[in-house]
Amino acid sequence: MDNLVISNIRQRPLRSAISVLGVALGVALVMLFTGLSRGMSDDLQRRSSNVRAEIIFTRPGSAITSTTANLSTKYVDLLKQVDGVETAVPVIRHFYASGIWGVDQVEGVDWDSFAQMSNIRLVQGRGPKAPDEIVIDETKASRSHPVGSSVKLFGEKQFKVVGIYAPESGARAKMTLEAMQNFLEAPGKCSYILVKIKSGADQVAVAKLVNEKLPGNKVQLTGDFFPSVENSIPGLAVFMRILVVLAAIVSALVVMLAMHTTITERTREIGILKAMGASRRYIISEIEREALAISFMGLLVGFALSALAGFGIHKATGLIFQFGGWWALTAAVIGLAGGALGAFYPAARAANLDPVTALAYE
Repeated sequence: MDNLVISNIRQRPLRSAISVLGVALGVALVMLFTGLSRGMSDDLQRRSSNVRAEIIFTRPGSAITSTTANLSTKYVDLLKQVDGVETAVPVIRHFYASGIWGVDQVEGVDWDSFAQMSNIRLVQGRGPKAPDEIVIDETKASRSHPVGSSVKLFGEKQFKVVGIYAPESGARAKMTLEAMQNFLEAPGKCSYILVKIKSGADQVAVAKLVNEKLPGNKVQLTGDFFPSVENSIPGLAVFMRILVVLAAIVSALVVMLAMHTTITERTREIGILKAMGASRRYIISEIEREALAISFMGLLVGFALSALAGFGIHKATGLIFQFGGWWALTAAVIGLAGGALGAFYPAARAANLDPVTALAYE
């Protein structure tokens, strides 16, 4: 029985290979999009966890996932006067188009104050001083950006790498706050202010006191300000579900087309089987087994393609691809179930063929 399935697949290798690739496409789509989403989310969480400030102070409606610089830096001195506050550091986070690969980000900070608050250190070089100088983290530096090299930001503008810092924290590239303000034409403004509280002080109590002293602004604990990407981007969960459904449809249609072609090509063979006494159940099971074999091979190819594509994307763009076990199981179910369901109609059609008609088919 197994030999018959294998022989059928080997008899038409090109058609079988195309069917395998079709199933692999559906599997790879699920793994790539979910793997990149989870990888980016975990990467954001990891970098955000290195921000040592306990409170984020910003304007209502402002978000860290958008480019805004509408908060006056005069709040820095006012925040330092609040009981329980140790220091406050203004930050501008700017998002910009990064070539054909999408969106990147850079932060404008007072380097010495930011480094001291976040407990990050320079492993090479020095902090930024001139308007065209930046420091980058070790991950970005590993992509052929050593100290002394140039990096394109904001599209085409060249910036000189003067330092490399660790651990990674926030945006991978940082320039002076003044240079960012000049670029955005927002003197005396920032996106948000990181607030470090004194040792032993209660975070919630200090946040409440800041809100009372400086009403009309948004005060939020840092731990609550960096939600996962899945929760912070509206509609992402719906998009993932739609992607899964589309992948299942692609896999099912590819297998259905392959099996339909198979039935047409093997009409006479099926007639011979029925004439020899093969039951409808036997014929359906043989076609389903062949479809599952094709789907299983497509599943393996899809996993391999997604892993290779994820590795290539990471090398080219720095985006993190994370191979999730739950989504791998989902992709496996999609590939196998899509193949089985796609083959059911052609299998039922073959089982219902009249033996005499099938034997006369040319």
